[in-house]
Amino acid sequence: MFIKPFLLFTLLTLFLFLSSTNGTGHQLIVVNNCKESIWPGILGGAGHPTPKDGGFHLISGQEAVIDVPPKWSGRIWGRQDCNFSANGRGSCATGDCSGKTQCQGLGGTPPATVVEMTLGTSISPLHFYDVSLVDGFNLPVSMKPVGGGIGCGMASCDVDLNLCCPSALEVRVGGRVVGCKSACLAMRSARYCCTGEFSDPKSCKPTLFAHLFKAMCPRAYSYAFDDSSSLNKCRASRYVITFCPPK
Repeated sequence: MFIKPFLLFTLLTLFLFLSSTNGTGHQLIVVNNCKESIWPGILGGAGHPTPKDGGFHLISGQEAVIDVPPKWSGRIWGRQDCNFSANGRGSCATGDCSGKTQCQGLGGTPPATVVEMTLGTSISPLHFYDVSLVDGFNLPVSMKPVGGGIGCGMASCDVDLNLCCPSALEVRVGGRVVGCKSACLAMRSARYCCTGEFSDPKSCKPTLFAHLFKAMCPRAYSYAFDDSSSLNKCRASRYVITFCPPK
């Protein structure tokens, strides 16, 4: 069948447009606004790649740009007070993963403040992201689209919860509080972890500690079945994730 040149040109243009709009990935700009160095950890969800081998170093004031593919899903957290040798082996006071600079497919050891995201799925073009305190807290962090967007919000916990952490939840290194455990991590019971017979929102209710976290960081998840308003919906090409964001 012969296709007229004009129609062929139109079809080719449409194909290129769809390829560029649907096949383009996203950028995550990770910023260290803290006074000290941090070592962000990153982990792709099941079936998704893990950029930068899962970890990297940012000195104070530095940023890194991470390219992720379309529909990427994963998490980012901060590691602090790390000490790595020349071959990349060592440990961190909080958020440690593999005992290496790169986490290589492993998640961080709680307590750690976690940024979670799903940047589109096969059934929805929307991006979903949140800041979670379900695994406890170690560093303030936020995530928002670059330039804003319709219906887009900021997920954050921009308060240093270590300063008001209950003594039963404190993680101390050298006499300094470097992390605040979740009630689940501290108590290790199904009631506090929302597991077993408490694995649904009717039976698992926020603890006193979750209420404290929520009061201090209302735009973050404080426990497994926290209010859905803590989940942000957006569609943008670039997002900025800032550790120790300005208030």
